[in-house]
Amino acid sequence: MNYELFKTFFKIGIVTFGGGYAMIPIIETEVVDKHRWLSREELLDLIAIAQSCPGVFAVNISTFVGYKLDRNHGAFVASLATALPSFLIILLIAMFFHQFKDNRVVEAIFRGIRPAVVALIAVPTFRLAQKVPITWANCWIPILGALAIWAFGVSPILIILLAGIGGYAYHALSSRIS
Repeated sequence: MNYELFKTFFKIGIVTFGGGYAMIPIIETEVVDKHRWLSREELLDLIAIAQSCPGVFAVNISTFVGYKLDRNHGAFVASLATALPSFLIILLIAMFFHQFKDNRVVEAIFRGIRPAVVALIAVPTFRLAQKVPITWANCWIPILGALAIWAFGVSPILIILLAGIGGYAYHALSSRIS
């Protein structure tokens, strides 16, 4: 089990560019569809928790998946497997960066990668939004949060904390009413 967990998250860590959010479709395919370690709903819950925790999103989500499968040992194995490819790649880049840092071809490649990274982040965001029961009554929450961050420079951490407190209060009130 732990070998399969390591192999899966190492593969996810090595083939995904664009950060943790770009990993969501691959994690979903591997964890939900291929291995059936979690249901889509469980993964969605773990993604929400991973987003609200400090640290690297990809490592957070792998830690939670590993913990769900094999407690502390699984969390360690999955976290290590996710972080190791990036660490090794950055180590290699750091060793040779001075040789190509001013290369126009390399600069052009990075400029070309940027729009693809935006798409890699946008697609899982919209896919997750389709799975969450957003209605006319609550659609103002993500819109207001995005506007507060973009237009007024409000900290995303504050938005996450307020949304968590608001969600808890809403659940507590709705439980008392029904």
